[in-house]
Amino acid sequence: MIPLMSALLTDLYQLTMLHAYFSRGMRDTAVFELFFRKLSPGRNFMVAAGLEQALEFLERLRFTPEELDWVEKCGKFPRGFADHLAKLHFTGEVHALPEGTVFFPDEPVLRVTAPLPEAQLVETRLINLVHFETLVATKAARCVLAAPGKLLVDFGLRRAHGAEAGLLAARAAYLAGFTGTATALAAPRLGIPVFGTMAHSFVQAHDDEAAALAHFAECYPAGTTLLIDTYDTEIAARKVVALAATLKERGIRVKGVRLDSGDLAALARSVRRILDEGGLADATIFASGNLDEYRLRELASAGAPIDGFGIGTSLVTSSDAPFLDAVYKLQEYGGRARRKRSSGKATWPGRKQVFRHYDGAGRFGHDVVTVEGDAQAGEPLLVSVMKNGRRLHLPESLEAIRARAAAQLAKLPDALRTLESSAHTYRVAIAPALRGLAEKVDRMEGEVPALFK
Repeated sequence: MIPLMSALLTDLYQLTMLHAYFSRGMRDTAVFELFFRKLSPGRNFMVAAGLEQALEFLERLRFTPEELDWVEKCGKFPRGFADHLAKLHFTGEVHALPEGTVFFPDEPVLRVTAPLPEAQLVETRLINLVHFETLVATKAARCVLAAPGKLLVDFGLRRAHGAEAGLLAARAAYLAGFTGTATALAAPRLGIPVFGTMAHSFVQAHDDEAAALAHFAECYPAGTTLLIDTYDTEIAARKVVALAATLKERGIRVKGVRLDSGDLAALARSVRRILDEGGLADATIFASGNLDEYRLRELASAGAPIDGFGIGTSLVTSSDAPFLDAVYKLQEYGGRARRKRSSGKATWPGRKQVFRHYDGAGRFGHDVVTVEGDAQAGEPLLVSVMKNGRRLHLPESLEAIRARAAAQLAKLPDALRTLESSAHTYRVAIAPALRGLAEKVDRMEGEVPALFK
């Protein structure tokens, strides 16, 4: 599922490079890897997401007649370049971390092996998709760790940076462990459970708050959650208690109440007491309103009797860390390993694999990054997912990805489960074989291809 699909959804310099490649016949096999250079402040791990959208993008990559017409007439390229693009589609291979996998800096999340023009063109959109969903999945995982066992719902669509972002954020949050989303389209498109109650405007549209609550409950007799903080929260809670007895006689159930403002911990304790004393001990309390993982931790520490949370703006924008340092770099071309050597941005060359090692308790111990084909102990993380431009398997279900993410989070060492940067960073070792390849590439740096002599 990708709401927006276009081969021109890329940076212009991808097209200018393609023209240059075509002009010199540079079509040999290239290997690019997408990875993250470092962790954002406060982060101790990342959760891989967005692979399904990336693969769909690669399978469907084509220039439409309208797009080719723009290329032909935009004045930036010579005649005939559009003819090359008309024939272009993705024919390569992809290796990737399965979605829901916890990973760390310098570990390839996705590897593309394809003719150079194909592998180059897809850079921008692949980073765009994998970066965003990984960003949100990581944020969501932190919320899950901060509020274990709680119902967590994505409330972020209205403040997402566009409709596509809102929908993909719902997916990323769900695979990371959220219970569902308020975004209705996520149900038919993605099969994600949807949740929703009522807005303050519904209460304000009635002349009487109790009448508004009764009206809404009557519309959903099997059980609904009533918003009670439009005016005075405690008074509204007592109104719910008074209504519940009458509604029950008519077979109408009050499932719970929602708080959206104020001192949530104090109000939840007061409301819980009112509901319990009024015979509604089984009614839940759901809270929302500028929440993030830090507030969830505070509420848990305060012993707030809250059963679930709606998390919006902070989730879909990852407000405390709104980007990850994602890059897509050339690691091999024409059978020769390549390496970027820029200060502070040097890369490890060649095709790589990541091996995970576990401690005696079955938790993550350390990872080893090495060249592909270097036999290592441990669990290999990168798997083949696409050949000849086609996926090797049917799309993985979100439920399977959720199960993987939950299992991965359960194996995190305690030091990595905190909401602050851990003093004990996870060890990602670079294998001797990979260091040796880098040294070999460095020794060859003085060699100048005959083409440029």
